[in-house]
Formats: sequence, structure tokens, C-alpha cells
Amino acid sequence: MRMMKLGGVLFLLCISLEVCAKSAAVKVLVLGDSLSAGFGIRSEYGWVRLMQQDLQTRHGVQLLNASVSGETSSGGLTRLPALLRDYQPGIVVLELGGNDGLRGQPLTLLESNLQAMIDAALGSGARVLLVGMQIPGSYGARYSKQFKEIFPKIAAKNKLSLVPFLLEAVAVHPEWMQTDGIHPKEEGQARMKENVLPFLLPMLKLK
Repeated sequence: MRMMKLGGVLFLLCISLEVCAKSAAVKVLVLGDSLSAGFGIRSEYGWVRLMQQDLQTRHGVQLLNASVSGETSSGGLTRLPALLRDYQPGIVVLELGGNDGLRGQPLTLLESNLQAMIDAALGSGARVLLVGMQIPGSYGARYSKQFKEIFPKIAAKNKLSLVPFLLEAVAVHPEWMQTDGIHPKEEGQARMKENVLPFLLPMLKLK
């Protein structure tokens, strides 16, 4: 009888430890715009969903997608404090700024908003992976160049890991892009995931 009771205690302890391990899994919060929200495609084929499946299956990492189509850096800054409070992520993947550039908003505002979001995330104890973005040269060569330079500038200032360009090797394939020329089709989503993953894995201490 005593052996049965001991076995039952050990069984419950194992279950408890398993639950604790799952609850202690690293949480990754993706805060982005339509590129991360899966605009115009089936949600299960978006790059964030693909990465979520990969990380959860192989490493038990919880990935939370808080991306919203049309989001700007100002909108992200407004939403971030509640997301940090409610989900307490260990890592924040910050993919915002594209809509600021497409709307021709002042770059000083974008830079200020990105810095404020980084400060909020770091202040909560989370680490930040910044995702770089570019806009077409049709918005003016000077504006497009200065826009592109904001991301490495802020990453260097805050000593952050930086994904140079989310659409690297995707935007150059017209057949992978939707008719608006901005949003990738499902065919380009796996490449977008691969653009981010090499920078995220070291932060998770996973290889």
C-alpha cells in the first residue's frame, strides 16, 4: 500500500513538473503589421504561423502574434504596454514602420516610436529583435534611404539583433507578390520565416 501511495505521489509530481515546464516556456511576442498578420493569404500559411509551428513543435516555445494589418508605429506603441502586461513575453519581435513610410509620415516620429517601444519592452524584462524594412524608391530616393537607415541605427544604439530586411529575397520575385506589390503571397512566406529565424534562435539559445 505504501509503495502504491509513493508511486501515486511520484506520478503527480511528474505531472506537476511537466505543467511547470510548459508554463515556463519562452514566450515570443510578434508585434507587426499586415506583413506579419498574413494579409491576403490563408492565415495558416503566414510566416509567423509557420514559425510558431516550428518553434512549438521542436522547442516548446510559445509564439504570440499581435500583428494587425494597417498598424503603424504609433498604433504599436499604444498597444504594447497592455501586451507586455498581459503576456509577459521574454522576447519581442518588433516588425513595424512600413506603414509609416508608405504614408510618408515624419521619420523622426517613426524613430521616436520605435525607441519608445524598445524602451518599454526592455523595461519589462523582455529582449527585442528588431525587423528592418524598406520602402520603394518611388517615395523619393532621399526619404527611402533615410527610412532604411533608421533600423540599423536604432539596433546599434540599443545593441539589438536586427533582421536586415523582412522581404529579403522575396520582393525580388514578382511572382511571389500580390497584385499590390507590397504583400507576399503564400509562396514567399517560408522565405520570410527563414529571414527571421537565424536571428531569433540565438536569442532563444536554440540552434
